[in-house]
Amino acid sequence: MSVPAAPQPAPSDSRPARPPETTVDEIASASGAWVVPGGPSDPRLVTGVDLRAQGIRPGDLFAALPGASVHGATFVGDALGLGAVAVLTDPAGLQIMQAASAELPVPVLVHDAPRSVLGTVSALVYGNPSAQMTVIGITGTSGKTTTSYLLEAALTAAGRTTGLIGTIETKIAGARVPSALTTPEAPRLHALFAVMLEHGIDTVVMEVSSHALTLGRVDGTVFAVGAFTNLSQDHLDFHDSLEDYFQAKSRLFASESAVHSRSAVVCTDDVWGKRMAEIAAAAGSAVVTASVSGGSDWTVSDATTLQDGTQTFSIVDPTGTTHPASIRLPGRYNIANAVLATATCSAAGVDIERAISGMASVDVPGRVQRISRGQDFLAVVDYAHKPAAVEAVIDTLRQQTRGRIAVVLGAGGDRDTGKRALMGAAGARGADLLVITDDNPRSEDPGSIREAVAAGAYAVDASVRGEIRTVDGRARAIDEAVAWARAGDVVLVAGKGHETGQEVAGVKHPFDDRQVLAEAIDRKNAESGEQS
Repeated sequence: MSVPAAPQPAPSDSRPARPPETTVDEIASASGAWVVPGGPSDPRLVTGVDLRAQGIRPGDLFAALPGASVHGATFVGDALGLGAVAVLTDPAGLQIMQAASAELPVPVLVHDAPRSVLGTVSALVYGNPSAQMTVIGITGTSGKTTTSYLLEAALTAAGRTTGLIGTIETKIAGARVPSALTTPEAPRLHALFAVMLEHGIDTVVMEVSSHALTLGRVDGTVFAVGAFTNLSQDHLDFHDSLEDYFQAKSRLFASESAVHSRSAVVCTDDVWGKRMAEIAAAAGSAVVTASVSGGSDWTVSDATTLQDGTQTFSIVDPTGTTHPASIRLPGRYNIANAVLATATCSAAGVDIERAISGMASVDVPGRVQRISRGQDFLAVVDYAHKPAAVEAVIDTLRQQTRGRIAVVLGAGGDRDTGKRALMGAAGARGADLLVITDDNPRSEDPGSIREAVAAGAYAVDASVRGEIRTVDGRARAIDEAVAWARAGDVVLVAGKGHETGQEVAGVKHPFDDRQVLAEAIDRKNAESGEQS
């Protein structure tokens, strides 16, 4: 297995070194909150924001929001002890504070829905940094991470100084920081923008999840460009329906949304993309479309896959000019990601030839990542954890081999239960051997999740499905797939990709599919050597 380069040190702080100073009255005016009368007559200036009491620093505004089980106002004392100089809360939070103390030692701003203004407040406190950079937001179901990596490389090659905010990591002036959420909460996000600005970043590429758009994590962000990849079933544990999921994504483009982008680049290879382009156009945004199927402003021609998996093709721009391109990533869907990235670079105003050259050497951790340990079969780890993504990656690998394909997959606990059977069906249709095992069970019974996935697999007609096994334990499942493989076959371990932990019964245990797969191959190689 090729070992990723060691992360560079992150900037010394997740906060800007020189934050502006903002008055409580300015925050109240921008947010529509009212200040509780009778508070301190000489409030100190606000220089930061946090909604976690334990994250408060001297000079911060503490956003005491209602939680799922406990109101944030319960922890105001902790926040004050760490140096909070003001509090933003709702009427219920004010009652909690007043019940705990007859006097309010700091100004308290009250808003009926404080979360709805937290992004606006955070942007103000940190000096509206996103407005001083070119921020590119990428949303959609699949392809956000790959497109963001392609974009970052393309923009850098074209001379931009870039920042990256995404699922795998955050990059600030080349320094890597692991990401806990695809999109951070609003206070951390705007602090991050401010840090990037201090480090000379002029263009930020960020993944924007449906959760972030629905929960207001990106509120207050000025998006210069919004990009849309595609839509398929995911997150229906959070959204009421696929339509609700789509409407959440559309906040990056819709006219009634405070965060809609000034220009939009939309992949129109599915019906959702065509609808999204119409929504962006109705908002008055400059809309550009991209696709691999034609009928768009940017498209591709002459796609060829080389023996090593590299894809070469021509990107055709709106004038009809062709631009030779290549990417190391396999699969037609990655060509779609590349043309979307190129069109987005054009919308951001960079030189296209230089941008395309930057994409040629991009590898994405955990995305069709090859694990090579001298074995005579292909071993791949991929993040595919949605039915459509599983189908796409299997189809891609099928086109690259004449051998058989083994697929190891499961489904996450405490998440969309409706896609479990669909995941099993997708694996059964595409694999010669489907090994159903655990993903991240979280608080659920792993066996019950495996049964749901298996039900979908066995529902596929026996004449078109491969062999199906159910294995308790992900490491054992990977071992079985590796043991099954012969020369020229493919072993795909799907679902977790770049992740380095597995959550079981609420505890996250170290587990990296790439490492576990490499170790299984090493054992097989050693056994083969002993037998020979």
